[in-house]
Amino acid sequence: MERDRVSSRRWFLPETPDVLGMLRAQSAITVEGMEALAAWAGGEEEAGDRVRQCEHRADKAKRELATALSTAFTTPLEPEDLFELSRRLDEVLNSAKNAVREAEVMGIAPNGAIEEMATALLEGTRHIGEAFATLDAPSTGDATAAADVAVKSQRRLEHIYRAAMSALIEEEDLREVAGRRELYRRLSRMSDILVAVAERVWYAVLKEN
Repeated sequence: MERDRVSSRRWFLPETPDVLGMLRAQSAITVEGMEALAAWAGGEEEAGDRVRQCEHRADKAKRELATALSTAFTTPLEPEDLFELSRRLDEVLNSAKNAVREAEVMGIAPNGAIEEMATALLEGTRHIGEAFATLDAPSTGDATAAADVAVKSQRRLEHIYRAAMSALIEEEDLREVAGRRELYRRLSRMSDILVAVAERVWYAVLKEN
């Protein structure tokens, strides 16, 4: 009888899924996807397929995290913050997939500016991953330091973007101008989303401290 009572208590223990581990797994897939984007921007055409594959995997990881948050009894950070970090990160990879697709549809091959911006986006995504790696120890300040470096990397992208947009003035092919302008803008918006992720890291850490 006593054994049955102990078994019953164990049966009804609340679930404690590793939600932070799930967020880190999604982040790792996102970094992989951004590596593929940088390779595509550098002229590796088949890397566009890897971007799409990573986007599908990241979508699955986001859904699994959302499900886990709905059942978790306790979480290392506020569930809302974990959800927003996951959602925003998903937007980055969705935008990368859409950028590749738009370039293919418009018949616009990546150029030096797109490669530079993609490289900066990859750098920022890696720093976001570093921030996520230390979110369970918010008092150390490592997460916010990595978030700050992520933001700094996107300032460089902003300079690249402005120079690339200015250079379009010299382009006479209107189709080329329209296509490149759209791609530049999409990459710039991806950068804005990464900055928003970094700022959410700060917000989440401040609440915990």
